[in-house]
Amino acid sequence: MIERVRAVLATADDTMLVIRRTKPGIPVHWVLPGGGVEESDESPEAALHREIHEEIAGKADIVRLLHTMESDDERQLFYLARIATWSFEDRTGPEFSAEGRGEYALEEIPLTVEGLDGIDLKPEEIAHVLRGAIRAGGLGAGVVV
Repeated sequence: MIERVRAVLATADDTMLVIRRTKPGIPVHWVLPGGGVEESDESPEAALHREIHEEIAGKADIVRLLHTMESDDERQLFYLARIATWSFEDRTGPEFSAEGRGEYALEEIPLTVEGLDGIDLKPEEIAHVLRGAIRAGGLGAGVVV
């Protein structure tokens, strides 16, 4: 089974870091930073730290597992994390130089229902989970300390 990790990266300003994906022939959409767990990763959390470093040259404090999505051949773990510094210009992930992968742009959106409604976050299930958590007061700088 393929295992992937993604991070809801909350900033001190109650925003969330997302990656806008632009690919020819596919509608623009946004994803959370993360990627596949590799055999060399000691744990899913270690994989997430590696992916955050590769994709945005950032360091994050993982707060907790927020949601799990599972199908027959894939498991995706979504973590809530707090991030203080990042640099999209210093990213090192191999996907950024691969031909035909389209464009990646790091964006900061408000960690609010309105902020989520303004983008097409994929997968839709995590967008739904985030809206519910925001409405319940389960996200934001006050909680992610």
